[in-house]
Amino acid sequence: MRVPLSWLREYVDVDVPPVQLARRLSVSSLEVDRVVGVGVPNTGANLDLFRVGRVIEAGKHPNADRLQLCRVDVGEAEPRQIVCGAWNFGAGATVAVALPGALLPGVDQPLGEARLRGELSRGMILSERELQLGDDHGGIMVLGEGLEPGAPLADELPISDTVFEVTPTMNRGDLLSVYGLAREVAALFGSELRPMPGKDPPLRPNGEVQIRIDDLDGCPRYIGRVFAGVKVGPSPAWLRGRLASVGIRSISNVVDVTNYVMHALGSPLHVFDRASLAEGRIVVRRAHAGEELCTLDGELRRLNSLDLTIADAERPVALAGVMGGLETEVTEATTDVLLEAANFEPITILQTSERLGLRSEASNRWEKGVDP
Repeated sequence: MRVPLSWLREYVDVDVPPVQLARRLSVSSLEVDRVVGVGVPNTGANLDLFRVGRVIEAGKHPNADRLQLCRVDVGEAEPRQIVCGAWNFGAGATVAVALPGALLPGVDQPLGEARLRGELSRGMILSERELQLGDDHGGIMVLGEGLEPGAPLADELPISDTVFEVTPTMNRGDLLSVYGLAREVAALFGSELRPMPGKDPPLRPNGEVQIRIDDLDGCPRYIGRVFAGVKVGPSPAWLRGRLASVGIRSISNVVDVTNYVMHALGSPLHVFDRASLAEGRIVVRRAHAGEELCTLDGELRRLNSLDLTIADAERPVALAGVMGGLETEVTEATTDVLLEAANFEPITILQTSERLGLRSEASNRWEKGVDP
């Protein structure tokens, strides 16, 4: 499991150097495989050279069809002229900018001013891959509205961090979350643990879900909640960056939120496209002889009577605690989602995961036990 220090500090004050923290945790709590720096090098004043920018003008480069010539406000007296090869933005966009002298991740030499096809470029508009905030390099990273031009980019995005790669033992499933590790750090160093984040949104009419649990030993608790009128799309840059720092690929805002909560608090969640559930119903039961399920990885799985499934009124739609089904996947066309929060018996999840050779972030947590 990867734990960014910046995320850990949201829940507990950490005043010791990372190496000292790693040594203390290794002796008392879990294996710390390594401590690595990720993102923009935090040396000298390097972070100060990464800023929020506002594109004032953007148009075709006079000497190159594939380049844009932009004027970008980065909080200085005059906008900077920057040449950019991406076309997924225009005037008014809020962007991430590196100024001359900045040292980018994985680059040996600092950024300099340069003439590109005869026009001076006095900085660089960045993609998320250039900041190691994700794999997208198809265009530059467009930030949300409301950010001030010239603001330090490090105040808005996790562009530089220290990451602990840790392996909890089988009896310490409580450490398989950032908050769980923060609780351990608070106990070891006598620090104050901040309250668990989050709050319940108000209930809305027509949000009830028909849920039946046929196997209370395998699933002692199952909660479902409907969210209607959802707009599925890309996650904001900060969320994509945070997931990238723990090794998870961003999929969509809806799916990313569930992965964020799992890593933050240790409780795996799952979302279904409600319209794809027969009769909108959830039944937690063991699989029937001969049943099959195509999981989210595209593999057709033959189930047996030991496998705990999440079913609708007609067929299995997910392997409980392991992986969801492809037929009920949330897509761009989804408007209503059903959010699953449950508690599953560890041995059942472990047996199914091992029999099918199917490991997931969720099954790794359930098989070690998750606090209900």
